[in-house]
Amino acid sequence: MGKSELFSHFADRFEVKRTQAREFFDELNALAEKELKRSGEFVIPGMVKLVVQKRKARMGRNPATGEQIKIAAKTVVKARIAKQLKDAVLPKK
Repeated sequence: MGKSELFSHFADRFEVKRTQAREFFDELNALAEKELKRSGEFVIPGMVKLVVQKRKARMGRNPATGEQIKIAAKTVVKARIAKQLKDAVLPKK
């Protein structure tokens, strides 16, 4: 499902215009950015938790030549899927 289909679905479901549905997601995105910068995490209950993670510098290998290379330290955002969503989607073992 793409963005356009997502906006259309929410517009139909809640009987609002597609532009209003898009504004909702734009605001959710802005709020997520703000909270990630402020506290380092953002939670959408029952779905996902976004977490800022700092990675240390490390040594790696160039897969083409086998030569060792230095990988710089960096900050990334990781998504942790909520357990109830995993359980609903993934098959039971």
